[in-house]
Amino acid sequence: MTHPRTILHADMDAFYASIEQRDDPSLRGKPVMVGGTSNRGVVSAASYEARRFGVHSAMPTVEARRLCPHGVFLRGDMRRYRAESTRIFALFRRFTPRVEGLSLDEAFLDLTGTTRLLGPARKVGEQLRACVREETGLAISVGIAPIKMAAKLASDLCKPDGLLEIPESGLRDFLDPLPVGRLWGVGAVGRSRLEKAGFHTVGDLARADPVALEQALGAWGASLARLARGQDSRDVESYRDPVSCSEENTFATDVSDPVTLESAIRTHAEAVARRLRNSGLRARTVVLKLKLSRRVSEGPRGYPLLTRRTTLADPSDDGEVFARTARQLLRKAALAEPVRLLGVGTTNLERSSEAQLDLFGGQRSAPRRDRLNRALDEISERFGNHAVKRGSDGAAERAGLSLQIKRGEEPEPSSASGRPASEER
Repeated sequence: MTHPRTILHADMDAFYASIEQRDDPSLRGKPVMVGGTSNRGVVSAASYEARRFGVHSAMPTVEARRLCPHGVFLRGDMRRYRAESTRIFALFRRFTPRVEGLSLDEAFLDLTGTTRLLGPARKVGEQLRACVREETGLAISVGIAPIKMAAKLASDLCKPDGLLEIPESGLRDFLDPLPVGRLWGVGAVGRSRLEKAGFHTVGDLARADPVALEQALGAWGASLARLARGQDSRDVESYRDPVSCSEENTFATDVSDPVTLESAIRTHAEAVARRLRNSGLRARTVVLKLKLSRRVSEGPRGYPLLTRRTTLADPSDDGEVFARTARQLLRKAALAEPVRLLGVGTTNLERSSEAQLDLFGGQRSAPRRDRLNRALDEISERFGNHAVKRGSDGAAERAGLSLQIKRGEEPEPSSASGRPASEER
């Protein structure tokens, strides 16, 4: 017997800011913003008190200060946030093993065929919300629908601390009046293009003549029209093989000094390597990402972006190899202007067990390097990722805190006080 699909989207409310307010009662009821606090900082999470002033995530901190000058601005503590996310995902898996994490604070849960065991989906959603609140003290919003896109839209529309279920019979009634920009894969540019073509709501796309739609938008239009009609067959994927692993930061001021750039490269290279080793992966390609200081257009993408890459002779999980390769890419780039952002990444990943053996039966990486990396990993696992670093490592300040799930990065032990040492009020 085939059961109709039932997908639940669970999304924590103002995750980082809510954790800060929970752990520090003096912050409750106040506008709290978590993220980068420098002039180039970005708000990663804003409490609902801050949102009343127009502050939202991904907003430049400078703009947030202008809108809410009396707010509380915190650098945040990723160790606590990752640990809390791990707890919450463990709660999700009490209800179903089919959990697809989208970020540290949201996930899809596949409840298809679980009615006899768990009860109606709405009841499950209420139980999940109560469980999260009871065990973490945090609020979560839940959307339930027969397709992933609608479940995610539903959880967004019932925030904060709500639940919205869209039955299969009401799917089109739910989707049709929504702005076309709500569809997956439609950003600001895509929305403008759709509106210029006469499509303002999801229903406009769903009812569009296929021939006219293809003439106006090509294959992309046909794909969007299927989504608009609720035709989304994507399953909840509990596990997906990673295709890349990277770290990056935005500098507080533009950087021309090669020593500073190379120091940031080493910091990122070591972090990437540690995550790969924790995941049992090696990489064949190293990527250097550079965002230049010269603005060429408005918006966050208004700076020239350079990427340089090279393929290694052998797959590696060694930060020294990644750092050396990225430094070579930096020198070959022959930069003529300062750098705003720098990142180091790897791709073409493969399992460590699949790495090619040399003629003598051993892995091609140096045994001494392997032993050193294992020792560093053991120290990091016990005392945190910043417990030990190489002498040439430098600080790589980030513009904001990411909600991205970083595979291979385990929660670190929290500080004794539970609060970051560097915060601004």
